[in-house]
Amino acid sequence: MPSDAMKLDDALCFAIYSANHAITRAYKPLLGPSGLTYPQYLVMLVLWGRDGQTVGGIGEALYLESSTLTPLLKRLETIGYVRRERDTRDERQVRVFLTEEGKALQEKLSDVPARMLEAFGCGSESADRLQRDIAAVRDNVVSATRQE
Repeated sequence: MPSDAMKLDDALCFAIYSANHAITRAYKPLLGPSGLTYPQYLVMLVLWGRDGQTVGGIGEALYLESSTLTPLLKRLETIGYVRRERDTRDERQVRVFLTEEGKALQEKLSDVPARMLEAFGCGSESADRLQRDIAAVRDNVVSATRQE
């Protein structure tokens, strides 16, 4: 007989994993008309917060490797939301800038956070607490698995 930790319905990691899939599916109809996937939307959130970041800086903010991020950025560039440029001070760095269309998209998608909060079925205070708890779990896992 498996212990509770070995039961799928009791596994914390599965709850997080399956919630991630459900959340990503919920974003699809909200982002689809703009041509964005959820990971592309995350890149846009980072750039709306501070335009002109390096690819490495975006990757750090999103916990993504550049090999994962580069195709996302290429697609965003192809659809006209961002442009990539070599840093004039350090040619090794690529900076990502919002286009006018990318800047305008922020207003078009401004209702997405409220619609997702509604889908979560909790108030903003509960969502804030949940966000802090999940971020703490993420940070603990990153710290525990960091190679020395």
